[in-house]
Amino acid sequence: MAIDRIAADHGFGPWKRAHQGLVSEGRLGAEKVVLLKPETFMNLSGQSVRAAVDFWKLTPDDIVVFHDELDLTPGKCRLKQGGGHAGHNGLRSIHGHLGEAYGRVRLGIGHPGHKDAVSHYVLHDFAKADQDWLDDLLRGISDGAPALAAGDGARFLNAVALRVAPPRSSTSAEKPVPKAEPAPPAEDSRSPMQRLLDRFR
Repeated sequence: MAIDRIAADHGFGPWKRAHQGLVSEGRLGAEKVVLLKPETFMNLSGQSVRAAVDFWKLTPDDIVVFHDELDLTPGKCRLKQGGGHAGHNGLRSIHGHLGEAYGRVRLGIGHPGHKDAVSHYVLHDFAKADQDWLDDLLRGISDGAPALAAGDGARFLNAVALRVAPPRSSTSAEKPVPKAEPAPPAEDSRSPMQRLLDRFR
């Protein structure tokens, strides 16, 4: 979904079948970029990535993989260069074909609560209730994509943060305007006890 959003927002070319997946070419800022959506099974996605890397004569440093992350709350986005695969089958496959030196954009989807529910959880579409945070996240990723392509991870993450948690218009909370005291009734026919009770309602 993130890759589709980048392609649509930045005028990338049509998707074409290549390297065991779908490929779209375009530019992000000054950088020529190839987007790849592997069509292998998730646990074989390294085959597709390896084929693209060999064809375009790229190094692992040129690669950024977008992937879901159970250990991040929904809507969170983190950037990482190198490191382990943390049991993610897609990353495990890419590790096997490329090593671990590639970059990753980790997209939080939250955890279903029990490990037996993970498979069902990650293979199904997002619920309608998730659409707001999901749309903000995808917009932010698209906004920051040129910075990511240029190697400016901080600017990329800032663009995402501006969509996911936009800044408030003022740093200090506005002071409430005091309400005018209501004018007392011309004649108060209540008993003293009733007046006292009314004050505490």
